[in-house]
Amino acid sequence: MNMHNPPHPGEFIYDVYLEPAGLSCRFLAKQLDVASSTLSRVLKGQSAVSPEMALRLSKALGRTPESWLAMQDAYDLWQAKQHLNLANVHPVNFAVA
Repeated sequence: MNMHNPPHPGEFIYDVYLEPAGLSCRFLAKQLDVASSTLSRVLKGQSAVSPEMALRLSKALGRTPESWLAMQDAYDLWQAKQHLNLANVHPVNFAVA
């Protein structure tokens, strides 16, 4: 299923977990055992969720690591589709190659 403009995982974390509960970046970073600057970059969409961060988020927030990585992949793929020109990319015909 294609998603229209999926949120960056950091935006999702802020909107679903931090803001409604009144929690700070510093508090969640401490729970994740990462520097607050590291989490801040994720929350601002400046850094991607890595497999290591996905494991940390899974333990702290209760979603699967795979769901965090899938969210990051959906965001990355949608962004690439908006900016990549595939006009000069052509299918390979393996019958004649």
